Amino acid sequence: MRSDLVRDNDVVEDGGRIAGFCMTKRVSACAAHGSRRIKNLPSELPGKPTSGVFSPRPEPRRGAADTQRVGDRMHAVRRSLGFWAVILSILPLLSAAMSCATGAAPAPGAATSPAAATAAGSAVAPPAAGLMGFAAVDAQEQRGTTGGGDLAPVEVTSDGQLWDLARSDAPQVIRIMRSMAGSLDVGSHKTIEGAPGVTFTGHVEVNGSINVILRNLKIVGYNCIDRSPCKKGDDAVTISNGAHHIWLDHCDISDGSDGNLDITDAADYITISWTKFWYSAPRPAGHRFCNLIGNDDVMQTDAGHLRVTFHHVWWADNVQQRMPRVRFGQVHVFNSLYSSRGNDYCVGLGADASILLENNAFVGVKNPAETEKYASPASVLVARGNLFEETTGQTPIASRGTAIFTPPYPYKLDPAEGVKAAVMAGAGAR
Repeated sequence: MRSDLVRDNDVVEDGGRIAGFCMTKRVSACAAHGSRRIKNLPSELPGKPTSGVFSPRPEPRRGAADTQRVGDRMHAVRRSLGFWAVILSILPLLSAAMSCATGAAPAPGAATSPAAATAAGSAVAPPAAGLMGFAAVDAQEQRGTTGGGDLAPVEVTSDGQLWDLARSDAPQVIRIMRSMAGSLDVGSHKTIEGAPGVTFTGHVEVNGSINVILRNLKIVGYNCIDRSPCKKGDDAVTISNGAHHIWLDHCDISDGSDGNLDITDAADYITISWTKFWYSAPRPAGHRFCNLIGNDDVMQTDAGHLRVTFHHVWWADNVQQRMPRVRFGQVHVFNSLYSSRGNDYCVGLGADASILLENNAFVGVKNPAETEKYASPASVLVARGNLFEETTGQTPIASRGTAIFTPPYPYKLDPAEGVKAAVMAGAGAR
């Protein structure tokens, strides 16, 4: 059975984006728009009309000396006009250069976010290609999510080099060239990507950072060897403490001790795309809880934050629950695959949460959504266009409430019938 199928060509559009100018481009733009042309003065002035037409006024008779003096004066006038034409043409250049040097406010349309201030004279990177969801939204003085922008990648081969580059807030594109292990803190304005075949084992922390992209990374958690019981150990990835504009794309994340990816403490504007979550084996004590968004029912400071998009995500082998479980946040899950057989439930609706599920495929799982056990009176879940194969429990998902948020970004829904094949072929590190 299927519920409220969305047409295959439905497009939801709300919002937009304008591109900013970098400082160096602003100088040239000012010069282009500020230059002036001074036309040549006419050599002859029109006289009175004769027989319906204008004719030149006859010149008075002059001697040789008079002619020489007139020529000198005209030459002086032309030199003076040429001088002022040059001055007027370079004034906009001088003004723009002084604004850049003194830190004056940029012209309308220029980038003003922290990501824009990458380095003197460097260009503001446009939002990364393929970015959709909350991480693409302009908010909190940040224009989408650009990470390290179009800077040349720094290829790292040692733990110390990775640690030092990653934890700074200087814009950087970092490519991990060999497998490493440990606990990695990621600062602002970073793109961190893995070379083919590279695995990072341990814990990745995005704590209060802004404008971060993690892509093509295979991250394996500590799998409970760091602390017992598992729930006291580290997540494979944690995004917390007001971190915002974070994008995980084409990652493979497994075996987190507590969770695979948890988003807590007012983190915001996050997109998870084309990523696979799984566990390598069942655990004797259970606790294969994948994605927790909001970590306590009493954390009122999370209200108005925790805006997260999951699209083309695969919850695969041995995930027990929390795919995701949400408190307070606005969470949009579309075109994603649930195939974790033997689970407890998939999506968990928690206190004051708002969840929109569109065109997902639930295959062989139990309880596609838990909408009662953890919910509060203000909790809302709306499900439409989803596909169910060999599922048990409440199928199709019964929506709870109708006052769902409208995603503030454009996106296109793929037909649910094609989600399984597309996600299995495309999700994970490349």
